[in-house]
Amino acid sequence: MARLCVDQFADGSNVEDVYLVADKQLKENRNGVTFLQVELADRTGSITARMWNAGDQQFRSFEIGDFLNIKAKVQLFQGSLQMILNSFEKADASRVDLGEFLPHTKQDIGKLTEKLKTTLRRIGNPHLKALAETYFIDDDFMRGFTKAPAGIKVHHAYIGGLLEHVVTMLDIADKILPLYPEVNRDLVLMGVFLHDTGKIRELSYTRAFAYSDEGQLLGHLTIGLEMLADKVKQVPDLTGEPFPAETLLRLKHLILSHHGEPQFGSPKVPMTPEAVALHTIDVMDSRIFIALREIEEDKKHPTTWTPFNHALQRRLYKGGRNPDSADTDE
Repeated sequence: MARLCVDQFADGSNVEDVYLVADKQLKENRNGVTFLQVELADRTGSITARMWNAGDQQFRSFEIGDFLNIKAKVQLFQGSLQMILNSFEKADASRVDLGEFLPHTKQDIGKLTEKLKTTLRRIGNPHLKALAETYFIDDDFMRGFTKAPAGIKVHHAYIGGLLEHVVTMLDIADKILPLYPEVNRDLVLMGVFLHDTGKIRELSYTRAFAYSDEGQLLGHLTIGLEMLADKVKQVPDLTGEPFPAETLLRLKHLILSHHGEPQFGSPKVPMTPEAVALHTIDVMDSRIFIALREIEEDKKHPTTWTPFNHALQRRLYKGGRNPDSADTDE
């Protein structure tokens, strides 16, 4: 019998199968009664599951990244599906097909990787082109870069998500930069490539998506700067010349400022045209991705609005009818 995937859940579904633990918390309700809250996932999505009157013993019986064999019922609550756990037991991870549990980009990773390399190898600046090559010839880096998600939950949170996000941003840059000939195209393209490189060490993505210890303590901006400093030292081996100090300064600023504002974790606001462009392109891709995903994932519910999205700080209008159909007068 085929397993019931998360995206197949409906109000009233009875579920008895294995799912990945993406998160877990022990909480209290208003009456001080503890309950277990678990984020369960497979490659199609995730759902919040609760077990009432559960305590510390149940909470400590498994960890994030473990697999649970559960018995539960799905219910609709405040416009979203949730799961009520009746029982669970830890499943043997060696008997689990990991491909069933980690979400994956729908695009071909090999083709995305080739597009990334082709685009950056068209850069005119010889120092920046050589810098890109130092990353490409690093097998460990490329393995991580082509596998890592772009985030835990907010956007492109799946295997290959970081690569997909960067390639889309490169496409956007190629289309809009001709409108602004004064902006240094080579710097922007390298900024797109470098801005989230630190995520390959900030995030853990072998089972559940989570933050590594290094990621928690340093964050991907700091890690990305460390990686850049290491790669810049290798560039003279390819060019026979020192890497220009001014160019390095601008690249560092691109990484440090791409979040845009301090409230979004940016230690510096964008202060060059290239940094403004990078931040704008990053926001464009991530926000449009979130909006499209929210509407797509809420198609099952017969409502005209999605639930409130915390990343966008709004609900999204799905429409009350097919927007492609023509209006007719009776």
